[in-house]
Amino acid sequence: MAQVLEFKLPDLGEGLTEAEIVRWLVEVGDVVDVDQPVVEVETAKAMVDVPCPYAGVVTARFGEEGSELPVGAPLLTVAVGAPASDGPAGDSGAASDKGSGNVLVGYGTSEAPARRRRVRPGESAPAVPVEPVSANGAAAARDVIEGPVPVISPLVRRLARENGLDLRELHGSGPDGLILRADVEYALRAAQAHGRTAQPSAEPHARVTPTPAPAPSSSAAVPTAQPPVRSSAPPAGIRTPLKGVRGAVADKLSRSRREIPDATCWVDADATELMRARTAMNAAGGPKISLIALLARITTAALARFPELNSTVDMEAREIVQFDHVHLGFAAQTERGLVVPVVRDAHARDAESLTAEFARLTEAGRTGILTPAELTGGTFTLNNYGVFGVDGSTPIINHPEAAMLGVGRIIPKPWVHEGELAVRQLVELSLTFDHRVCDGGTAGGFLRYVADCVEHPAVLLRTL
Repeated sequence: MAQVLEFKLPDLGEGLTEAEIVRWLVEVGDVVDVDQPVVEVETAKAMVDVPCPYAGVVTARFGEEGSELPVGAPLLTVAVGAPASDGPAGDSGAASDKGSGNVLVGYGTSEAPARRRRVRPGESAPAVPVEPVSANGAAAARDVIEGPVPVISPLVRRLARENGLDLRELHGSGPDGLILRADVEYALRAAQAHGRTAQPSAEPHARVTPTPAPAPSSSAAVPTAQPPVRSSAPPAGIRTPLKGVRGAVADKLSRSRREIPDATCWVDADATELMRARTAMNAAGGPKISLIALLARITTAALARFPELNSTVDMEAREIVQFDHVHLGFAAQTERGLVVPVVRDAHARDAESLTAEFARLTEAGRTGILTPAELTGGTFTLNNYGVFGVDGSTPIINHPEAAMLGVGRIIPKPWVHEGELAVRQLVELSLTFDHRVCDGGTAGGFLRYVADCVEHPAVLLRTL
């Protein structure tokens, strides 16, 4: 007795939640085979032929062409297990109650198919042989997944089918061995790079030529241009694990690039007067004042005027959180990698206190004794990349902060000063900011104020 099974629009992967029906490929009453495409849908990313994991007779379709269905909505129903006719097995058109070996997760049976799917008239032969074949025509020694292959996305299935990849031979990198689109794409890249078939235990196998495999005893049609070289060794090159400080930095920078829509503006400033002011301060006796301490003092004064940049974005609450304190981070290069120590309450410190704290944190970074509390909680970052001998940069914002001020090297250059061409100490200042917290007018105002303080340090007296 036939059993009616409902086939729902599967999860198409890629974060998609709905698809539009473009064209039905079957009618009610048609006999379908396992893995036969039954409908063509369009997502925000691609056109997809959705295969049915059941063999049987179509009893109903849901949705008209041009309509949009959410993932999980009924797509069609199939009557399976209908009695077979007296004709030869496999040629009668009778429905089978066996599911696909390459089923969509959550559909079909747990039994692997005993044959390749039937080829309909006018359809080319499947590109992948049932038994994997090595380059010399002999059966390859591969571990083949028994039972259903864990595949969700029809995009993945079609990509594998068009490039001659047998999904049963791949080991997925997703949860519970789920085969992802990245696994198939990696296999294709590996095939192109190495010109050979790799072992599935190390990486997905490469593309198989879409022609029938020769018999093991025949060697006449075997190409000789590519010898059967097999190796599980990784590609040549120096490999450095992304762990420790380097791994943490990689994760944070990647997250910043993914989540923050940043923009950068910059300006050249004449730092001659700032350098003279520092020289005069240090000539008066007492503790020496560092250049970065003066830049930090200018930065906190600018943030007091433009507090929008001393903030973070809470996307869950869809709010901009503006801080009433400045915990100033500064980028420091150490033997262990890039670290960003944080000067707490920088807005409440004078130049002497800032100098001492910068020196303490820098030394702690060099010796590797910075505590987690000293590396977290920043609200704004000052990046003095001029110490590397460069003029400008477009740095990545230190997530979850909203902005970073960059300072290039200070060098003598020709400059028009008081209407005359002169050699002055010039510096390039740049501001990278989160465009969600402010527009260019605010960012430009902040940077212009910083430049004014660099060119005329007396401007700071108005904020003291």
